[in-house]
Amino acid sequence: MAKEQNGRRFRSSAAFGKRQEYIAVAELLRRGFDVYMTLVDDLQIDCIVRMPGPPPTYVDVQIKARSSEAKNASTFSAMEIRDPRENFVFIFYVEASNKYWVIPSLHLVHQAWRNKGGENAGKYKIDLCNRNAAGGWNPRPKWQAYENAFHLIGQPEAGAPIAAKASTLIEIGRNALGPVVS
Repeated sequence: MAKEQNGRRFRSSAAFGKRQEYIAVAELLRRGFDVYMTLVDDLQIDCIVRMPGPPPTYVDVQIKARSSEAKNASTFSAMEIRDPRENFVFIFYVEASNKYWVIPSLHLVHQAWRNKGGENAGKYKIDLCNRNAAGGWNPRPKWQAYENAFHLIGQPEAGAPIAAKASTLIEIGRNALGPVVS
């Protein structure tokens, strides 16, 4: 049986997710990205973004969406993140807050909560918003840097874990200062 949502009918959460994938792809196109859709999503790739070169580079994109009607409308749980890498980003959409988060996979595996036991052992969970007293949704500060961060797609350093970036910046700073004289 189809369910009514905001004047629209959805047969299932899968139908909602597929619709949101296309809406996210439309958002990428609106922002000027060159997007290619995949026919099969068995490798966690919903679309591929081609970044201009030379040579051109390609970014794999996984799109996740949560309906405002979901029990936990801003929680993405039991996520499997296969082969986190520099050119792999997740785009999350939370209908309740009408916001996108763009999170490189290497950042996600370092900042998401990882299940230690049970049937979802090894899988990841993130909660992007908190419910406020008025019943609305407020984005969580932990994820603020990724809110509408479409600029992170195709940025080589965006995929590097934060600790690696910090050590690189420290090394650059040391080299800029020159040799230490004692």
